[in-house]
Amino acid sequence: MPPRTILCFGDSNTHGTVAMTSATDRRRHDKADRWPNIMASALPVDWEVIAEGHPGRTAVWDDPIEGMHKNGARTLHAILESHRPIDLVILMLGTNDLKARFGLTAYDIALGVQRLVAEILRCDSGPNATAPKVLLAAPVAVQEVGALQHVFAGAAPKSRALPDLLRDVADRHQSGFVDLNTVVHVDPVDGIHLDIGAHAAIGGAMAVAVADHFN
Repeated sequence: MPPRTILCFGDSNTHGTVAMTSATDRRRHDKADRWPNIMASALPVDWEVIAEGHPGRTAVWDDPIEGMHKNGARTLHAILESHRPIDLVILMLGTNDLKARFGLTAYDIALGVQRLVAEILRCDSGPNATAPKVLLAAPVAVQEVGALQHVFAGAAPKSRALPDLLRDVADRHQSGFVDLNTVVHVDPVDGIHLDIGAHAAIGGAMAVAVADHFN
């Protein structure tokens, strides 16, 4: 198989953020323990895996508290062009869109993610100026606990509705789909982030999904 380039475009759970014990907690799992690197270790050695995880990243919304730079739509094309040619984009967003400050329904969150899928599929950052393929990952459902419970007030039921909506998005755009809720749960310390075991499980599941995509 020829070398491939895979871009992981996500939020703090792609960045490797440790479950937060306070709003100012900035701990991060070691590089080898983050799911993109675990996935990379299970793929051919000449494949490049690029982890672009930005804590707080939304799909298409400017954050009125944390800043407009959290809007994934604002940075997507620059990142795509920086790393081209890209064979596959793994898109794992939607968790931060659940924050109470946005007041969004699960349906609107899925529409925001759909916009990014469409942007990727009409760009020219793939091989030979084509578009990269997309593997859409439904993020793990959240729990309203710990230091972030007020930020994510009302988010839990919306997060449980997201996977089916995102599966529909993937089907409409003929993209790959992985529901991470069938693989792991969030760390109950903050109800949002993932422990080392979850990163290992996601890395393994993503490696299988990526290999299946290229076979």
